[in-house]
Amino acid sequence: MLAVFSLNQVTMSEHFAAFAELVQRRRSVRKFDEQRPFDHDAVGRALELSLLSPNSSNMQLWQFHRVISLELRAEVARCCLNQNAAATARELVVIVTTPQHWQGRAEHNARMVRENFAGREDHPAAKRAFKYYEKLIPTLYNNDALGLRGRVRKLFSWFVGLRKPMVREVSKTDLRVCLHKSTSLAAMTLMTGLQAEGIDSCPMEGYDSKRLARLLQLAPGCEITMVIGCGHGLEEGIYGERHRVPSDSVILRH
Repeated sequence: MLAVFSLNQVTMSEHFAAFAELVQRRRSVRKFDEQRPFDHDAVGRALELSLLSPNSSNMQLWQFHRVISLELRAEVARCCLNQNAAATARELVVIVTTPQHWQGRAEHNARMVRENFAGREDHPAAKRAFKYYEKLIPTLYNNDALGLRGRVRKLFSWFVGLRKPMVREVSKTDLRVCLHKSTSLAAMTLMTGLQAEGIDSCPMEGYDSKRLARLLQLAPGCEITMVIGCGHGLEEGIYGERHRVPSDSVILRH
């Protein structure tokens, strides 16, 4: 049995206690109150915090599409198979990866790094940072439609890995996974921020990605990570007690 976590039984810092309380309170709520007043500005504040989430190489290859109007919410809900968490949400946030923006983001990061190391260009950390953003990132992110460059990188990685530790996830598909990791981190920050604002949420993966992309007029190459329904949850929107597998089955010490 998974032990019940009680803030009254554990000594912890004030900040940890507040964070633990938010995490404990957050549930995936599948039905929202459609009559209760809703503060869309609170979602905006939580989204601003989500932009501070860690992301791969600080490339920030994400977008957050806020669906607020009743008419568009209904269309998005239809794309989400009319599940309650979408149909009753007061706002929907569609989180999207944007790999097509890699070049501009890499150039921006390179400029920021050079500004931060102004006058210290010979410092070893500066040289590593310059090489990373001006050479390595363009090499990793520059992909063709068929993924041939990624296959070449994969072969090179395998060859180098014969002699020493080497990053193996260098293909176009690996980059796709990497971007969804970053957007998922932002999604968790968003949902925690919403909980701090007194707003419930539900992350959804059940949707017609093609119809939803057309509806939001997403640029070619963009992919949807998830849709998050936001609102004030109803009691019937929580289907039962939270349950998790025993922690010692998934938290392993080496």
